[in-house]
Amino acid sequence: MPRYKLIVEYDGTPYAGWQRQENGPSVQGALERAVEAFCGERVTVFGAGRTDAGVHAIGQVAHIDLSREWRTDTVRDAMNAHLREDSVAVIEAAVVPVDFDARFSARRRHYVYRILDRRSPAAILKGRVWWVSRPLDVAAMDRAAKRLVGTYDFSTFRSANCQAKNPVRTLDRLDVVRAPDGGVEILASARSFLHNQIRSFAGSLKLVGEHRWSDDDVTAALEARDRKRCGPVAPPDGLYFVGVDYETEAELAAPRSLLPTYSITSLAEPAAGRS
Repeated sequence: MPRYKLIVEYDGTPYAGWQRQENGPSVQGALERAVEAFCGERVTVFGAGRTDAGVHAIGQVAHIDLSREWRTDTVRDAMNAHLREDSVAVIEAAVVPVDFDARFSARRRHYVYRILDRRSPAAILKGRVWWVSRPLDVAAMDRAAKRLVGTYDFSTFRSANCQAKNPVRTLDRLDVVRAPDGGVEILASARSFLHNQIRSFAGSLKLVGEHRWSDDDVTAALEARDRKRCGPVAPPDGLYFVGVDYETEAELAAPRSLLPTYSITSLAEPAAGRS
């Protein structure tokens, strides 16, 4: 039974999240329907990360098992033919070893959070960025972000509904940069993240960019290990799952195709380096 790795792009706006659920359409459900329409098989699509409602992806990774072998371009094109009514596309399909697991084989996940900081609201990018009406101090945000890099108890920066048993995570990278299109990008890399962790970072760092919080305020919030000390949670609109690192170069799945008026600055080389 061959196993296929899929690299998937989606606009998360119309979906209740990645995971199949009863209260709304899901990305996982759309992909599973496409597989069944293509080859008649009911399969489970396993993803590298369970993005929330409204969160986007240009490098989500998934795997499926099919009962027969297909050309990889056939898998990609046939699924896309049945995804035309959805905001989901399969960018690549590849045959991988049967022990490859999109979620559990992952060594590092990469996200970008996008903020449009200008007086005029977003029009073309509405629903795809967090619009704030005043320019942010990116240098101050980046300095404060470095206070969060490392291994810590991130209880302050996770959802009250987070189901992870352990709040300790190792954050490999958290950079804040001015993007070529003029917006702000928060680049985050880690093996795994807590529920709402990046959106919590973004909301707190926005306060730094507005000079309402200092570097020390960020450290104090982290050390408090208290959800009440977190800044406002940023909306899902600006969050993108952009890639995953696996064990070998042949398995790496971090495509660098860019959205219109969008770039991922130096994402291919996280500050901590690949390990």
